Amino acid sequence: MEYIDVPYTACFKETVAALDEPGCLLVTQGNEGYLNAMVIGWGTIGAIWNKAIFIVMVRPSRFTYQLLEEGSAFTVCVPAPDMRPIIDVCGSKSGRSHDKFRELNLSTVPSTQISVPGIAGSSVIYECQPVHFNDLQPEALTAQIQERFYPQGDFHRVYFGEILAVRALAGQAQQT
Repeated sequence: MEYIDVPYTACFKETVAALDEPGCLLVTQGNEGYLNAMVIGWGTIGAIWNKAIFIVMVRPSRFTYQLLEEGSAFTVCVPAPDMRPIIDVCGSKSGRSHDKFRELNLSTVPSTQISVPGIAGSSVIYECQPVHFNDLQPEALTAQIQERFYPQGDFHRVYFGEILAVRALAGQAQQT
């Protein structure tokens, strides 16, 4: 499985589609080296501060939040179509009580710019270094969004990750 470097905009359409369905995998690593993967459906890619940025949202109640706070980087992995079983497990089990990498026998791909690896077999891997975060301000959200997405008041922290590298599977990179 060979990965090639691509511009951060090369796989934009595929990435946004994957965020919508089935979701992408946000990989984090804590201080002790423990890896976790969480499914994310909310995120975006763009240019802010003259940097390529991947914005991800994580609720403080999630184990991934703890690892993001401990660690200094994250990867966003766009799943290949055959990774649906991985998405199903990573979207339904917590890393607090499940070592998803061990249980799913996930292989990793070393990153080129950060310490957090990607998940082998992912069609695209974004390597990101956080440069900023914001906590959602409830008073700034519409009542409709609060009622629909935050009935328990568990508002997200928004992480702005500078995209330092993007790699795509060599056979699929030409299709994106």
